[in-house]
Amino acid sequence: MLKEKSLIKRIGNQLFFTGPTMIVFMIALLVPFAYGFYLTLMNMTSPVSPLEFSGIENYITAFKDSQFWDSLWLTVKYVGATIVLVNVIGFVMAYLVTSGIKSQNFFRTALFTPNLIGGLVLGYIWQFVFVQSLPAIGEKLGIELLRLGWLGDEHLAFWALVIVTIWQSAGYMMIIFIAGLISVPKDVIEASTIDGANLWQRLIKMTLPLMIPSFVVTVFLTLKSAFMVYDINFSLTEGGPFNSTMMVSMHVVQKAFLETNYGVGQAEAIILFVIVAAVTGVQVYFSKKMEVQS
Repeated sequence: MLKEKSLIKRIGNQLFFTGPTMIVFMIALLVPFAYGFYLTLMNMTSPVSPLEFSGIENYITAFKDSQFWDSLWLTVKYVGATIVLVNVIGFVMAYLVTSGIKSQNFFRTALFTPNLIGGLVLGYIWQFVFVQSLPAIGEKLGIELLRLGWLGDEHLAFWALVIVTIWQSAGYMMIIFIAGLISVPKDVIEASTIDGANLWQRLIKMTLPLMIPSFVVTVFLTLKSAFMVYDINFSLTEGGPFNSTMMVSMHVVQKAFLETNYGVGQAEAIILFVIVAAVTGVQVYFSKKMEVQS
């Protein structure tokens, strides 16, 4: 009897503390996800049209959509570029602002500030930079690369997106790397210095292996945000020129809301979710494995 009362009390305590969070999680995530999956099995051409069961027809149409796979492949290239550059630049900035330079607190704040700007606003700001400022500077200095209209070129527009993403995200990753660098045991670094290790050797053989937990977090965050990018893509290029910068999230939104093909658009969103979940799961697994080995 006492065991039953103790069990009921534990369950009651768990529900009291975790119940509100679980309810909000269900309302905000599980219920919309379940309804979205339900829509993939229906045929709906407008918000007011009646739902007609179509089975897996929407998934078949999604798999046959060449534009979906083209946009996904472009997103994969974007993910690869941003993961490498954002994390490398973020780590370099963190290393510099923890090296004891003057006014390092000011630099930390300044480098983190771009992350506080919303993606839509950021895209419009950089649209002005690429369309007005850089061509004017290139004209005065005679630099052909700056004179070109980046957002009007199919190849340069992609790299414009990458540059804006780095400018926004590197400062946030820098904060995570700073926390990791501060937690590196100083006695280990001092011992390696006494043993004759130079700065590069200490960085490669001592600091970076101890920073793997930070890299697990930053790579995960970069991977997730890069796959789901929409706001910067919309405000900076709107997928142009000639759909050359249309990332997969923008394609899904266009398929569902502009082409009013809600079932296929939702099916493509589910496919994207499965791909991102699989990729991030593999990344976390192997990163954690490296963390244990190090």
